[in-house]
Amino acid sequence: MKIHKEGTSIIVINAAFWILLSLLFYIFNGGFDNIVNHIIAAISLFMTLFVLTFFRVPQREAITGDSLVVSPGDGKVVNIKRTQENEFFKGEAIQISIFLTFFNVHVTWFPIAGIVKYFKYHPGKYIVAFHPKASEKNERTTIGMETKSGKRIMFRQIAGIVARRVVCYAKEGEFFEQNQEAGFIKFGSRLDVFLPVDSEIICKIGDQVRGHISPLARLSDSE
Repeated sequence: MKIHKEGTSIIVINAAFWILLSLLFYIFNGGFDNIVNHIIAAISLFMTLFVLTFFRVPQREAITGDSLVVSPGDGKVVNIKRTQENEFFKGEAIQISIFLTFFNVHVTWFPIAGIVKYFKYHPGKYIVAFHPKASEKNERTTIGMETKSGKRIMFRQIAGIVARRVVCYAKEGEFFEQNQEAGFIKFGSRLDVFLPVDSEIICKIGDQVRGHISPLARLSDSE
């Protein structure tokens, strides 16, 4: 299992804490004869493995397409709506929201190939990620892209109530390939994708999508 680089220090610190805690219980609380010590050891093992798997990087056969918008991450589609987007589109757009639980892969990928025309980090609150206002109130990054054909899309990495850090590798003015790694959101979060209103939406609310293998939409060929 491949582990994401953003998790290295957290995994080491977490494992060291639980190993030390278990050892202290065995040393000072009756050794192997005390059932409580075995319970603490089991909890320690679970927590170590949980954090390890949280930072896993899946090996997948990605799908590609010039007009195809691929899911930037794993999770459940919780919202599809027409909305007013004033940061990058500065007009109407279709918003697709994907909610990530603790058990989803938290790596994010670029949903389409193109140049990053706009990038901004927003410090903010940490309300629950599925709340409608999370896209505007929570800590987040906004990435606006333009394809070779001139189509624009935007996506946001949004922190949740537990997530305290959003990592993004996008740089304004640089070209990124479809499904190239875009970053990582630590511990529970959401992804919002904004598309032109003439896009063909392929997914539906309730769908479980996976990063760089689940299509969300198809961009129109018209200018």
